[in-house]
Amino acid sequence: MADYQTIRTGVGARSAQIDAGLRAHMNKVYGTMSVGLLMTALVAWAVGSNDALFSIFRDPMTLRPNILGYVAMFLPLGMVFLFGSMINKLSAAGAQLFFYAFASAMGLSIAWIFVAYTGMSIASTFLVTSISFAGLSLYGYTTKKDISAWGSFLIMGVVGILIASIVNMFIGSSALQFGIQVLGVLIFAGLTAYDTQKIKTDYIAHAHAMDQEWLTKSAIMGALSLYLDFINLFMFLLSFLGNRE
Repeated sequence: MADYQTIRTGVGARSAQIDAGLRAHMNKVYGTMSVGLLMTALVAWAVGSNDALFSIFRDPMTLRPNILGYVAMFLPLGMVFLFGSMINKLSAAGAQLFFYAFASAMGLSIAWIFVAYTGMSIASTFLVTSISFAGLSLYGYTTKKDISAWGSFLIMGVVGILIASIVNMFIGSSALQFGIQVLGVLIFAGLTAYDTQKIKTDYIAHAHAMDQEWLTKSAIMGALSLYLDFINLFMFLLSFLGNRE
């Protein structure tokens, strides 16, 4: 009986340790993501509110990108793929620095919204996105349902949206654009819940090792996933809720 009680106490203590570690891990994920969002907002505002800087990348009247504008547009996508391939070679500090560089590049990529939309509509859409994101992420964290099966379907949806968006840059179909926007909101809403649960389950699966290097890198990769979900959800909602200048 004493041995059973000792084992039970040990298991309980270990479970409490994992729970505390998980909370700290999620705080690190959300904290890193928040700093990234702040950097994105500052860069986007700095470029979008300065006509001289903005004109380097886009025509201030038509918003059409020039060569540098196209580079800025696709730079974050290239950095995401590069980050994925380099994460195992980078130190934890290097991975964090790369994430913040990526967040700054994303700010440059979306700076045009400060020219195209009113400041009030950007702020209100950000608030709506924040509330929606918080609810969806909370669901992903607390639900007992395994939603891992959503992953392949949602990733296929992202690829489809990306391809459709590139095609629509050349054909300019308003109907296709509307469909992309609707699907974008639904897909990134689903990804927010899915990625949150994946971050949680990955931590629990590796918690016994307590590899600090892995934990730090995992938090940064988790922050990147949720950051991308937030930014994309915000941009698709802005297309519906934003008031044009």
